[in-house]
Amino acid sequence: MFKAEGLITPVVTALTETEELNKKEYQAFIDHLIKAGVHGIFPLGTNGEFYAFSAKEKLEIIEAAVEAVQGRVPVYAGTGCVTTKETIELSKAVQQMGGVDCLSVITPYFVKASQADMIEHYSAIAEAVDMPILLYNIPARTGNSIDWKTVKTLAKYENIIGIKDSSGNFDNMLKYIENTDPRLNVLAGSDSLILWALMAGGTGAISGCSNVFPELMVSIYNYWKEGNIEKANESQQKIRAFRNVMQMGNPNSVVKLAVNMRGYHVGPARQPSNCTDPAIKKALEDVFKLYE
Repeated sequence: MFKAEGLITPVVTALTETEELNKKEYQAFIDHLIKAGVHGIFPLGTNGEFYAFSAKEKLEIIEAAVEAVQGRVPVYAGTGCVTTKETIELSKAVQQMGGVDCLSVITPYFVKASQADMIEHYSAIAEAVDMPILLYNIPARTGNSIDWKTVKTLAKYENIIGIKDSSGNFDNMLKYIENTDPRLNVLAGSDSLILWALMAGGTGAISGCSNVFPELMVSIYNYWKEGNIEKANESQQKIRAFRNVMQMGNPNSVVKLAVNMRGYHVGPARQPSNCTDPAIKKALEDVFKLYE
């Protein structure tokens, strides 16, 4: 079964000034990330503004990502929607398209879903598609958190291969690692916890910061893999200053602004979440000096 591991980039979606997909710049940016050493490309994660696009646009974005990757690294595609029906429809379309190695399915959002609701939701998706599925827990954005007992129940489906945890709660991630099924891949979704997740038994990370500093973020995983925990920790600590700036606005919009400021023309975020605050731009300029 597919293994989700390494440092994976939830790639920002390049847009034109009129907020349409800029396929050329998107594919060029993906090529840059792969050459920088990332171990996976993830279109339509939170940093890819999955919430901002129609189903048709999502399929165009995923197809463009698959074309750019050309099989060099695994492709993870975000197909989670508010409703089970919509999620299944999009997931089936992605499966039919081909070229995607794993689906990432965020919890339902806006609606309040019980643990029983989520078991039904994910069970229906797992039964509807014949592809590896990575659960995605980000309660601060969705209002719904996947309990470790729910993950343990869902592990009966062989194509549910793991979970990305962006709760920021290390104890919650430990429960996924220690109390569910040993075959499940647990990935850090909070960049501040990458090394600690790996040391606790996690298999990797889906790192928003790797859009901006791919080599640095990859080095955390690579140093850990080599057993050089001191160097891995040095890399882990270096990202703190940038993480602090991310909290000044919508985090993934700040990431997109930072990518633009680093010279990659990924364009604006879709309104109303485009980041235009001069204070954030100044803070990023100051932070970039630390990485020169």
